[in-house]
Amino acid sequence: MEKTIKRRRLPDTDSVEELAAFWDHHDLTDFENCLEEAPEPVFVHAKGASVCIQLRPAEAQHLTKIARSKGVRETTVLRQWIRQRLQESSTR
Repeated sequence: MEKTIKRRRLPDTDSVEELAAFWDHHDLTDFENCLEEAPEPVFVHAKGASVCIQLRPAEAQHLTKIARSKGVRETTVLRQWIRQRLQESSTR
């Protein structure tokens, strides 16, 4: 008795968590017939200004501890602080 091959489908979702769970259990080569080349970049980073600051080693270590305690990167902590201060200064 022959078994029919069930055609697998790619998930139709924008949820990063759902997509990650799907690809944890599937192989890309199983879906080669469903893939197409994207003519343009799919993910584009927002353009923003970059600022370089110098910290003393002790300050950098303190920042790293704070970031780790929050489970984020140092840049995320700095960005939050800067936005908070900018917002406070604009309401004065």
